[in-house]
Amino acid sequence: MLPSFDSERRRPINLGGSTPTASHASILDQARLRRIEREEHRRRADAAVVLQAWWRGVNEKAAARERLCRILEDGMDVDAGDGDGITQLRCLVLIGRDEALLGRWSSGVIANGSLLRPALGPDREHWLVLIRQMAVLLLHSVADRPQSEYAVPHLKVLTTLLDPSSFPDVGPSVPASITAYLLRRNFYEHVSTALRAIAPEAKNDPALPYLAQLTYLPLSTLSPFPPSSPASTTTPAPAPTGDLALFTHAFHALTTHILTIPLLPYRLPLPALSALAARLPLDALHVLAPWVPPPSSPPSPSSVPSPFPTTTPISSLPPPAHTPPTPLTHALAASALPHLLANLLAFAPPRYPALPAPALTTYLHLVAAILGALPPGALDADAGAPTATAWAADSDSDADADAGAPAAARQKPRLVLDARTRKRLQTLSAPTHLTALLRAVSSRSSSTSIRTHSSSSNSSSSIHALLPALLALLAAAPARKDKVLSALLAYGGGGLVREVWRDWVRGAGLGREGGSVMDPAHAPAWAPLLLLTELYTQSLLTMSDDEFFGGGRPGTGGGGAAGGAGGAGRPGTSLTLDELVEFSRMLFNIAFALYWKDSSALTGTGDTRTGTGTGDAKMDTGDTRTETGRALTERAGAGAGAGTGAWMEGTVPGAPGVRWEAARAAITRCLQAVVARDARKPFVPPGHWHVSDHIDMNLFVDAAVFEDQELSSEPTPAPLTPFPRTHRTHAPALSKRQLALFSPRLGVLNNIPFAIPFETRVAIFRRFVESDVARRYSTNAFQRNPWGRHSRGERIEVSIRRGNIAQDGYDKLAEADLKAPIAISFIDQFGEPEAGIDGGGVFKEFFTSLCKEVFDSDRGLWLANKRNELYPNPHSYATEPHSLNWYRFIGRILGKALYEGILVDVAFAGFFLAKWLGRQSFLDDLASLDPDLYQGLIFLKNYTGNMEDLSLNFTVATEEFGVAKALNLIPNGNNVAVTRENRLQYIYLVSHYRLSKQIKLQSEAFFEGLSEMIDPKWLRMFNQQELQILLGGVNAPIDLDDLREHTNYGGLYDNDEPTIQAFWKVIATFDQEQRRAFLRFVTSCSRPPLLGFKQLIPNFAIRDAGSDEHRLPTSSTCVNLLKLPRYKSAQVLRNKLLQAISSGAGFDLS
Repeated sequence: MLPSFDSERRRPINLGGSTPTASHASILDQARLRRIEREEHRRRADAAVVLQAWWRGVNEKAAARERLCRILEDGMDVDAGDGDGITQLRCLVLIGRDEALLGRWSSGVIANGSLLRPALGPDREHWLVLIRQMAVLLLHSVADRPQSEYAVPHLKVLTTLLDPSSFPDVGPSVPASITAYLLRRNFYEHVSTALRAIAPEAKNDPALPYLAQLTYLPLSTLSPFPPSSPASTTTPAPAPTGDLALFTHAFHALTTHILTIPLLPYRLPLPALSALAARLPLDALHVLAPWVPPPSSPPSPSSVPSPFPTTTPISSLPPPAHTPPTPLTHALAASALPHLLANLLAFAPPRYPALPAPALTTYLHLVAAILGALPPGALDADAGAPTATAWAADSDSDADADAGAPAAARQKPRLVLDARTRKRLQTLSAPTHLTALLRAVSSRSSSTSIRTHSSSSNSSSSIHALLPALLALLAAAPARKDKVLSALLAYGGGGLVREVWRDWVRGAGLGREGGSVMDPAHAPAWAPLLLLTELYTQSLLTMSDDEFFGGGRPGTGGGGAAGGAGGAGRPGTSLTLDELVEFSRMLFNIAFALYWKDSSALTGTGDTRTGTGTGDAKMDTGDTRTETGRALTERAGAGAGAGTGAWMEGTVPGAPGVRWEAARAAITRCLQAVVARDARKPFVPPGHWHVSDHIDMNLFVDAAVFEDQELSSEPTPAPLTPFPRTHRTHAPALSKRQLALFSPRLGVLNNIPFAIPFETRVAIFRRFVESDVARRYSTNAFQRNPWGRHSRGERIEVSIRRGNIAQDGYDKLAEADLKAPIAISFIDQFGEPEAGIDGGGVFKEFFTSLCKEVFDSDRGLWLANKRNELYPNPHSYATEPHSLNWYRFIGRILGKALYEGILVDVAFAGFFLAKWLGRQSFLDDLASLDPDLYQGLIFLKNYTGNMEDLSLNFTVATEEFGVAKALNLIPNGNNVAVTRENRLQYIYLVSHYRLSKQIKLQSEAFFEGLSEMIDPKWLRMFNQQELQILLGGVNAPIDLDDLREHTNYGGLYDNDEPTIQAFWKVIATFDQEQRRAFLRFVTSCSRPPLLGFKQLIPNFAIRDAGSDEHRLPTSSTCVNLLKLPRYKSAQVLRNKLLQAISSGAGFDLS
């Protein structure tokens, strides 16, 4: 058909209202929906099949269970248990956990005694298979409901099955088989669950005695060791006779699940507790050795071979030989460790005498590991609150409060424990317990003393295991440290110090010259060394110099710490001087290496190996200052825990719980105490304390000054005007621990300054002062003016009346900036200014007169001992605010003297100088203050009679204004008697009160003023004797040859001029007092400079004063100048010179 013109196809229109065709997308959607419907239908059909099958199974199971129950009921209804026992067991096992049926069965078999009958019949093997499964059901039932009505019958069945005595006709194989089956199915874990579910207060619960039996019956059944006797404690452990692997697994499970139960001894009734204590196989504790490695040899990533052969390999027990066992302290939760230790302390101490040596060694390793894993201070009264410090620790200690405490200790993590658990843990540090432990260890040694002669087997001996445990105890109980150390010192008459030194420390390579402190091979040596350090430091607190230098011989001091438990005549705790020289050098090498380690790491040069700092010290170059400054800046921003100091938070190998920082602090304390004795009476060879042979001292001085500049970051003060005394011109004081972290050289100077020669430290001190002056004047090019220290800035003009020097000085200078130049103008008795311009000499004269007045003991602020050494008056008058302000002012004035290099003609008592340095005073310091009291305390220390005859208590008598009163040394001290055990504490507290506590406020006020002028870390570079020299010069005869060699001449004078020749001949005829008066006349100080007259700036000079022989010689102390007329007669010169130096006239003498 041909198309027409309008042949365009028209769109069909469906008048029916629906579209017969569908889109492609709708077709796909419809197909997907139909597929989903089919899948849903199929799923429902399958689910219906499964549901029907399950329902049929449930019905079948219910029917079977009903049939089994009928069979079981029929059997249980038979009188006297004549039913088929095997059938009953089979039914019960198939039925499973039906508490009622299990309860009826266990009650029935216990009542009629039919439990073990099948074991004797022909179905024994079937019965054994079924009864083991039945035991598991009963165990689960008891664990879930230990206080149910059926718990006791269940437990009776279990104890019967596990007790070998229940099978006299069968033998131990049946209970052993049942025990092994249960152990593989977490037996001890279920027993632990049951015990924990019963409250500690429910001690009368009838299930507890049977649960207690379940704890030890498996070990009694499986024990491969024959019973040991006390006589065999020093012999090796007997060879195993049974399945050691299974026994070891059981013991490990008991330790981890049962002995970690809180308050275990308090949960059990007394008969059950007694049985458990007697049957617990602690004599086989050494089987846990793979899980308790010695502190000095932790498990390596490689294999840890089993110490015993196994007779029956069990795939799951213990771990394969190629897999190192996880140590108990790592496997257990941290919260379980204190309970494990408390339970061990409940059961082990009574059996110390009977424990074989291997078991005792493992026990000590375990105790050390647990203590090392506990937070520091965990055994103190309240680990979460600040604890009372030991009686030998106080604010006057030579270490910072946090110096010996690692970061973890300073954070004080809280360990929440029941009071009964904490009390049990504290028995570990009780003297009676420590004595019993020491006696047990001693009895296993080859001699009567605590020693071993086999250094090759140190890690396995009991004594070597004891030392880390004792060291860890000191870290875990710092508040009881004194009691622990006193008990150790008292044991055996005080010979432990020498035994540890001679048998464990002296022969070790640790601390030897040229050795490496960080060598892992030294791990076994650290614990003996650190414990010896703590013991010796403690003994020095109450050791007199007679005993110290007598080497602890009887009759030379009373036996040292042995006096705490023995009497005079026993060996003391002191080492001989030769031994002490060797020991102190070892400590010195270690301490210097630990302080210098930060230095080598900081600069990136040198190794950490040093006996005396060799290697890394010599490698410091000129670039060190730049690198040190950059590193210090980075570390200051990063914080104390960053950088090279992070290694100090690590633990010392072989010393559980002791961090490097604490070890370094302990060694430092001991060294400082020994050096203090050496300073009073030298006994070490020359150069013993120095490292100058190994360090370039010039570079050391430069680096130390630079580090001090970097740490002194406080902005320079504004104009030199009077300012409040709280203002400081140096950075806030850093503790010695912080200095050791940020600045190794300052750490050395503040902790072991004796490592650097005294002359070098004096030079460093003067450089510190010059650096501080430079910062004040905001210039890097400050040069010292030899004719007057300050050449810039305003002076403080002060007028002083000669008749009122002290009060005028206090009124006008108490709040002044004493670091600024001060110009003194004296006002004479007529109110007129004296002639003269203060170029420094007038101030020196004022200062000398001021010191003479304020240190006069008649003023009431100071007292003098028999050696005319001054110390603050302990009278209550001296603690009033007005008096404390005077002490503060005097401290500022003496700080000015040190700052300006002015020598002060005054001597202070050594124990008071110790307060300047933050160091501790000792018993022997009391001899200079109160000789009678000192002799009385020495008598008490050596007293061998009945202590009750002395009628002493913990009080000290004081008297003021004729009224006597007694002050308590400890809380309730008037009711605490002094006994043989606590007399060392009494001696220490009395001496501490007299030397420190009664002058505490005065000393603090004085030091507050002193520290405003002198940075405390500068003073800590010196000991008491050196500080006295720094303050007052050398108290030695005046060396005229040295003075003449460093004398300048002016005018017509030279060394060969006749008047000069006569002058030196006249001076040579003067005695020492006249020479001192002459030196005072020309320099304002009667003592020569501490480093000789070359240090007198400007040098002493003599100038021609004309030919008038009637004129007296005059002086200008500001420039150390003598103006001497040209006398023709030596006799006239002598008379005129003596008249001048004895006149005591003022500055306008000429």
